[in-house]
Amino acid sequence: MDFDLIIRNGVIVTASEVLPTGLDIGVRDGKIICIGSGLPSSASTQVIDAEGAYITPGGVDSHVHLAQENAPTGDGWETGTRSAIAGGTTTIIAFASQQKSDTSLFPVLEEYNKTSKDQSYCDYSYHFILTNPTKEILRDELPVMAHEHGITSVKLYMTYEIMKLNDREVLDILFACKALGMTTMIHAESHDMISLIIEGLERNKHTEPYYHAIARPRIAEDEASYRAISLAEFADAPMLIVHMSSEVALAHVRDAQTRLLPIHAETCPQYLFLLSERLKADEHDHFAGAKHVCSPPLRHDPKDLEGLWRNVANGTVTTFSSDHAATKYFAEGGKRLGLIDGIPRFSKIPNGLPGVETRIPLLFSQTPACVPLEKARLSLPRFVQLTSTNPAKLYGLGGRKGSIAPGYDADLTIWHPSEKGICTIQQKNLHHDIDYTPYEGMEIGNWPRYTILRGKVVWDQSKGIVGDMKYGQWLKRGKGDVLVGKTGNLPRGMLEDERKYWL
Repeated sequence: MDFDLIIRNGVIVTASEVLPTGLDIGVRDGKIICIGSGLPSSASTQVIDAEGAYITPGGVDSHVHLAQENAPTGDGWETGTRSAIAGGTTTIIAFASQQKSDTSLFPVLEEYNKTSKDQSYCDYSYHFILTNPTKEILRDELPVMAHEHGITSVKLYMTYEIMKLNDREVLDILFACKALGMTTMIHAESHDMISLIIEGLERNKHTEPYYHAIARPRIAEDEASYRAISLAEFADAPMLIVHMSSEVALAHVRDAQTRLLPIHAETCPQYLFLLSERLKADEHDHFAGAKHVCSPPLRHDPKDLEGLWRNVANGTVTTFSSDHAATKYFAEGGKRLGLIDGIPRFSKIPNGLPGVETRIPLLFSQTPACVPLEKARLSLPRFVQLTSTNPAKLYGLGGRKGSIAPGYDADLTIWHPSEKGICTIQQKNLHHDIDYTPYEGMEIGNWPRYTILRGKVVWDQSKGIVGDMKYGQWLKRGKGDVLVGKTGNLPRGMLEDERKYWL
């Protein structure tokens, strides 16, 4: 049997186990053909010696904002996806965003396709952000998007005036998506709580960037998460709550999971590694905290970080995404929009942090590959679940992405041998088109040595980006195979005598 590529002498990590050393991975036509010992090579076979390093599936980052109209200084597809592959991510799912004035999704898709065409270093797909869920869109257009285009997920907002939906609209979407086998994502924060607090802070002239964290307290996330779960339970529909930052909100998710509801949680690096002190002024720049404005905000206490880590380790969190929603700090139209005539206005600062490149190395640094076992926060298989396998399954890419097994795309990340991999995150070494990183100066235990996409090396740390910007492929997705409702067309949360009158 001839192979295009053989990777030897690595330690293969899957979502369930760390395989014995000495196994080879054989690749042909972009697919993993077999895993075995002593696979034969020919003169045309490329052979990579992993030198005893760990081999994990290429990362799947299911929450990435690129080429967004509301972030004119943010990353586009070229810079965002080259940053992704430099950090070990081989698949991203970005957002085609409907505006309130849009009465059809087809023009939204057409316009967003123009931004990504021949511009991606990695494989990619979209979620739809729904802000105007008309009956016609839910009845006539979502089925076309799911069945013909393979866009099988939507995102909803419970906050932001120009994007938020009311509870009835959320319910309408949940029922429509459930019928199509689509995944519903939701940004859960209480809009009215936050609006009330912002009014009080501005009235009292508390407008520096730090007050962004005061304006969006944990209770705003806790209440909205509980309400979102209640709506999903009533509809008996799958739901993923995005970028969770509160242990109390995650407790609501865990309670739903123990009742076998298809409720899932996502968290992001900023909620595991950063605290709200980053939003304060530094000695050189009183507005520097604007760089760290994101929503939900960074939390105040190290105990908040520990609470998130517990939920990462115990299985409550399903996916670990970057929520890469980058905006430059110094460029016109960037973070400094919140500095008006020299006066800070936190409510005007664009939300979001860069992180698509640093996501995987940051989490890998907390595994036994990089720290002593007693200090590790999660196992290597759990790392693979969070960064690759679970998001692939959740968003309809199971069987193709997110695992190292015969038949899967040969998407692989090869790390440095442990004694060679220690590095410090520095803005000057990153590949995004943003002028800062919130993780500047953090020492981590490893960095991807090679990123391989469908059998082709696209990142070689000794050479840099070696992939082709046009190599990334559009991914037509199917139904998420870990999200299953329980009771057919009837709502849950009602007594049997009440439910019989539903239809």
